[in-house]
Amino acid sequence: MRLPDLRQAVCDANKALVEHGLVTLTWGNVSGIDRASGLVAIKPSGVAYDEMGLEHMVLVDLEGQVVEGDLRPSSDTPTHVALYRAFETVGGVTHTHSTHATVLSQCRVELPCLGTTHADHFMGTVPVTRQLTADEVAEAYEANTGRVIIERFTAADFPIEPAEVPAVLVAGHAPFCWGRSAAESVKNAVALEACARMAVLSGVLTGDPTRLEPHVLKKHHDRKHGPGAYYGQKK
Repeated sequence: MRLPDLRQAVCDANKALVEHGLVTLTWGNVSGIDRASGLVAIKPSGVAYDEMGLEHMVLVDLEGQVVEGDLRPSSDTPTHVALYRAFETVGGVTHTHSTHATVLSQCRVELPCLGTTHADHFMGTVPVTRQLTADEVAEAYEANTGRVIIERFTAADFPIEPAEVPAVLVAGHAPFCWGRSAAESVKNAVALEACARMAVLSGVLTGDPTRLEPHVLKKHHDRKHGPGAYYGQKK
């Protein structure tokens, strides 16, 4: 068996989706990449989380072709590999249909930074993609889902650094998150759902919640992720 450590990490990350209440039935998947070999381990399609072991994880290449494994990989595999090809700093990708983040995706509403909880994880607004066209859905739906995510982050008029905002809301669909590892991508999915829930509730209470001031946003994000980060313990 190739890359057993990566397979185990990806299996554990997928099961963590259940522990964090981010999935219903089998609506979600996590992958991780070994950059040295260019191989991706990903959840098999439609398999229940409580039945999965590392031997069930499927290895695919960066074109989404199965390299090792007896099961079909997640149907979202083309989206995952598109993100790995486009964003070299990404080591893991998580896709869920968590309730509040999916509500924003379905309503085509971006997630603004309203407070420091959001700022600790995302350097500003979590964007929404454009809706796919009928041809994009018909021809290569999952691959084109990846393409519109990349298009949104590399837009000439408003580019977004994927390491600073490791999440996106796919219009009419649901969120994708990423990180330096499979486990970190799950952590960012947990943070996204929490921030989405707080934003939805803030809107219910106020109708038009105030966005966090830019200088507070930068301070909170930098103290965790900036060059002089001082949150937590030294490694």
